[in-house]
This record gives sequence, structure tokens and C-alpha cells, in this order.
Amino acid sequence: MKITGHTVELLEDPFGLLTGDRYEYFLNIEVDEDDELYTDKGLLLKVLFLVDENNSRILQSYFIEQETETVLDFELEDDEAELVKAYCEQHLQADEETETEQE
Repeated sequence: MKITGHTVELLEDPFGLLTGDRYEYFLNIEVDEDDELYTDKGLLLKVLFLVDENNSRILQSYFIEQETETVLDFELEDDEAELVKAYCEQHLQADEETETEQE
């Protein structure tokens, strides 16, 4: 599994009920043609990602066939979850630095 790009959005908590910040990532994913996840219609991984004072973690994730927006019945394997977590942490920091530079 290879992550080729992403979009990210901070999810607002209008009532302040939740601790930490929650982000919604849509990761563009490429897999080999012989992988069970492969689809010629494109593949996304939607990730709800929590960042608080103590840690960061994946709250929820699911694969989506990009062209049809169909949710696929697959879960992240442990090594894939580590890859996704590291990617989200790295790009969250990079996105925050970019926003700071633009201000």
C-alpha cells in the first residue's frame, strides 16, 4: 500500500464536548493489481484522526472506491495502520508549518 496524496480538514466541535482535535483525512491509496484491495476505479482511505495533549491515534478508518464512493469491507492491517498514523502525524505537522508561514 502506497499513500500518494491527501486532503485534510479540522473537524469543528461547536459545543466543546470532545478533548483534543479531530481531523478528517482522505488519503489517495495505490496498491498492486494482485492485492485484494485493488480496484481500477481508484482507492481512498478515510481516516478520522485524533490529536490531544498525550498522543495521536486513528479513531476510525475505511476504504472507499473513489469513482463510485462505495465503502469497501476491509480493515487496516497493523502495519498499514502504523504507516497511516505516521503519515497523518507527519503531514499534520507539515500542514501546520505551512499555515504558520502564510500568516
